[in-house]
Amino acid sequence: MKKILLAGNEAMAEAAILAGCYFYAGYPITPQNELINHLAKRMREENRVFIQAESELAAINMVMGASSLGFRAMTSSSSPGISLKQEGISYMAGCQLPAVIINAVRGGPGLGNIASSQSDYFQATRGGGHGDYFTVVLAPYSVQEAFNFVILAFDLADYYRNPVIVLADAIIAQMAEPVVFFKKGSFNKKIPPKNWALGRKDGIKKIVKSFFLKEGDLEKHNNILKKKWDKIRKNEQRYDTYRLDDAEYLIISYGSQARISQEAVDILRDKNIKVGLFRPVSLWPFPERFLKNISKKIKKFLVVEQSLGQMVEDVKLVLQTNDIYFLGKAGGGIPKASEIINFIKKI
Repeated sequence: MKKILLAGNEAMAEAAILAGCYFYAGYPITPQNELINHLAKRMREENRVFIQAESELAAINMVMGASSLGFRAMTSSSSPGISLKQEGISYMAGCQLPAVIINAVRGGPGLGNIASSQSDYFQATRGGGHGDYFTVVLAPYSVQEAFNFVILAFDLADYYRNPVIVLADAIIAQMAEPVVFFKKGSFNKKIPPKNWALGRKDGIKKIVKSFFLKEGDLEKHNNILKKKWDKIRKNEQRYDTYRLDDAEYLIISYGSQARISQEAVDILRDKNIKVGLFRPVSLWPFPERFLKNISKKIKKFLVVEQSLGQMVEDVKLVLQTNDIYFLGKAGGGIPKASEIINFIKKI
């Protein structure tokens, strides 16, 4: 099959086109600017709608409006820009509106820097805005996966009527790799028609809202949302493993850091240390079932993150053991394979 060399940002933009994204609104910020620049050209070529909004707040609300009319809609940004979008994401979750949000994570807090980071894990997986809600979160570890996951994200968003975040750190967004174009992701369920969308000429009055003032109505609405999120948690746990069959020690990592961890696994295996890698692909829902199932044969666990420790909290919740260790760096620092190897030897 034909492969095309693309940076992660470009690959995600092309995936959105292929997935049928009709509306995009965004605002420039490094390190995702190549994505918005690429879409500025490509959306026009495809006779679709591209808007460079006046702010991140404007962009997410434009996406909410387009989604309410039934269009496939997307926005993208990097950490502080995603923070500004949180109110709109909460509104969309409350209104059960599908959308894809891409975050090319950079160092923080505050404006931080433009180096890669994984410090937005809590924000993405815990519902970074107000109220009880969740967004599906996918974490690619290659440019090919970044491409695949954007297509998958649109399908998941439409099927569950829920925002989906593609959490791609700056390394994935900026690096270039060969990409094979696929029209479909790994989602194989039939997506229902958008009979709920505004503007449909079927004679039925449509209302899309997250505002419930009558006593008890908001509680009922939240319970409806919870049933949906319980269904997502049951059906959409995704993960990948590497050299796991006879592993006695397990590295748990995601995104670009999983690639570095994989290199460490190979080097340690050459030294006859039985190490494997568990890579969460869906950060929410966290792939807890499989991790719990394999934990019985593992002596010790090492969580590697490009943060001060966020995913490690979920690992601890799942495994409930004292044999969990953590190696992480924040503010753009990157754990080296040699550091992972030394840490495993130490424990």
